[in-house]
Amino acid sequence: MFKTWSSSIPSFPYHRDQLLRWALWSCASIAGLILVFIILFLILESVPALRHLGVNRFMFDPSWHPGENTFNLMPMILGTLFTTIGAIALAGPIGFCSALFCHCYAPPRLASLYGRFIELLAGIPSVVFGFWGLVVLVPLINQWHPPGPSMLAGILILAMMILPTTSLLAQSSLAQVPTEYLRGAAALGLGRWATLRRVVIPAAKSGLWTAALLATGRALGETMAVLMVCGNVVQIPSSIFDPIRTLTANMALEMAYAVDDHRSALFVSGVVLLLMVLILVTAANWSNRVPRHV
Repeated sequence: MFKTWSSSIPSFPYHRDQLLRWALWSCASIAGLILVFIILFLILESVPALRHLGVNRFMFDPSWHPGENTFNLMPMILGTLFTTIGAIALAGPIGFCSALFCHCYAPPRLASLYGRFIELLAGIPSVVFGFWGLVVLVPLINQWHPPGPSMLAGILILAMMILPTTSLLAQSSLAQVPTEYLRGAAALGLGRWATLRRVVIPAAKSGLWTAALLATGRALGETMAVLMVCGNVVQIPSSIFDPIRTLTANMALEMAYAVDDHRSALFVSGVVLLLMVLILVTAANWSNRVPRHV
């Protein structure tokens, strides 16, 4: 009996492999379907406003006052873009340079301690960042240039929030550079900075772009922190000290009581955010395919 039972053992790995393959395929399909359903839901909910109001009114209406039947989204689109660009302009270089220091210059103990600190910073909820910005950062900005709630406060808070993303992913990308590259650079007599500039950074560029992409995506979608520190005034800012309102903050503030075209217009805001992320991903993929000469 044992001999007969053992003769059937080779068939089990094949069945297990098939079972694993179907399980993985099912999980991947579920993830894709969730994304498709979210996109369809946003589009279907925004159709009434697009049909009744048209696209032009979201760009050329006098202001955003749904009670007065005006639905201009441009101030909030620009506020979202300005805060995101400012945050990534601050957090990107700082996170990248900190990753270089931690991975290539810092002693092992200091690098490990720094990594734990960045991981702890990444785990802080966004509402805590927003509360700290409201009670500490906003009064400081108010003393410098009133009013305190402003685009500058939003940029600084978002930069602190996405800094761990850029730093940790940049460290991971630098750690994946093959050691053969470093040995070859050492054999050629290249110094540390020349090795970083000519070998390590070009080899890790795909991961670095991914870090910037994910950080920018988080900055675009952040809601609670910017709602607490940006002032929530619907206007096109003329300086970084002006209060603004972002698309995400607008949806969070008004969705609870919005009805009819007002509610549908808020879903149009979600579609606009989705298009921003799509453009961002497309640009990142295109830039990764463009050859860079080093």
